Amino acid sequence: MLYTVEMPVRSRFLLIFVAVLLQAQFSYARVELKPCKNDYSPQQQIELGKKVEQQVYAQMPVLPDSSPVTKYIQKLGHKLAAHAPGYKWPYNFHVVNVAEINAFALPGGTVFVNLGTIQAAANEAQLAGVMAHEIAHVVLQHSVCNAAKEQKVGLIAGLGQLAAGVLLGGAAGQIAQQGIGLTAGLGFLKMSRGAEKEADLLGVGILYDAGYDPHGMTQFFETIQSKYGEGGAQFLSDHPNPGNRSEYVDKEIATFVPRKHYTTTTAAFTKIKKEVAGMHAYTAREVSSGVWKKESPNQTVGSGVNQPAGDSENVDLNTSGAWKTFRGNGFSIEVPANWQAYGNQSAAMLAPAGGIARSADGGAGSVVYGMLTDLYRPQERRDLAGAFNALIGSIAHDNPGLVPGPQTSITVKGISGRSVECTAAAANNGKGEHDWIVAFPQNDGALRYFVFVSASPDFNKLRPAFTKMLQSITIR
Repeated sequence: MLYTVEMPVRSRFLLIFVAVLLQAQFSYARVELKPCKNDYSPQQQIELGKKVEQQVYAQMPVLPDSSPVTKYIQKLGHKLAAHAPGYKWPYNFHVVNVAEINAFALPGGTVFVNLGTIQAAANEAQLAGVMAHEIAHVVLQHSVCNAAKEQKVGLIAGLGQLAAGVLLGGAAGQIAQQGIGLTAGLGFLKMSRGAEKEADLLGVGILYDAGYDPHGMTQFFETIQSKYGEGGAQFLSDHPNPGNRSEYVDKEIATFVPRKHYTTTTAAFTKIKKEVAGMHAYTAREVSSGVWKKESPNQTVGSGVNQPAGDSENVDLNTSGAWKTFRGNGFSIEVPANWQAYGNQSAAMLAPAGGIARSADGGAGSVVYGMLTDLYRPQERRDLAGAFNALIGSIAHDNPGLVPGPQTSITVKGISGRSVECTAAAANNGKGEHDWIVAFPQNDGALRYFVFVSASPDFNKLRPAFTKMLQSITIR
């Protein structure tokens, strides 16, 4: 016989209240993560991201913003970014015409998604999971913290922009190994396993808050593993697998308040999937060969994107007129009065008309003729020679094809420094590049470095002006 016991109404309400309270507490057990600590303001991070973005456009086939695929990714990205916690970064989204499954985020909010990722996603929730992961990297400021650890922020802001052609050539051959397809100067975009786990956990929360099925993220991990094999549940080498990825993400999903309805896919996604199915995505080998610069499938090269920048054929090399003083943070230098300055008082580019390559948005891009300056901080305090060796080593590493010559000591106004001249034969569409790098020690162990840049055939024409600039430097 089944016996029942009637519970008082007050007790029933109390149990319901306790159950609701417990569910509310459980739902608020979501992970709480803070940005990694660094000394760079949001504006500095945004400016750094803009500079690195120009490297991406120089090295990779990026679809123009007018592409229907890019427009779709931008709309999806902004939908997700609206639910990103923390600082409101100026997020923008682009598509790289590369077949490998990947995506990467720059400091300040720029996110690139490979065409192969869109082609591989089975539904919009899976694709949104990848993008939410990258947005989480921006929120947590992982890339700029990586750069700070490597003491390369100044280097990236300056020498990462040496010239339009320096980063090509031999560097492109590393694409297959580097996953994101990026080459010189962009190693700081490679994430640690800890950073990947944080981006997974925060990203799946963004995915859920945007109304998507959060399991789309773990489903895409399975897609990657099926393509790249056991242990491949990672975005190639720059996104190392933290281990037990699906397991810890599923545990985080279990802390979310269940919903009756999730968005899994949309008509817009279905339409774009048909669009990308017929598109040619370059392989890493094709990107490294530079074939994308000669062809234009999918309108990769167009609308001002990936076009040869600047007006260096008509650059004004006349330095015989008036000169002016550029005052930076802790230094000053005399430059021709007709040269224009870009950047700020710490990281600056100064060049004649036509000497700065035009960026994709029409602004200042990279130095072809002129000078750039910034600070470099070695990983550990060293003497002048040791710090300069570290600087040149970083430059050579981040700019494959750039060959340093013999180093010499130099003294300017009583301050001892180091000097070296470098060449890059394949730069500037085969004209070559000649760079004169000079650095002086700072009291805190950093180096204030100056790079005088020219296409090789014109370097000797500019050498007297570069020498006059060098001799005018005052270090305070």
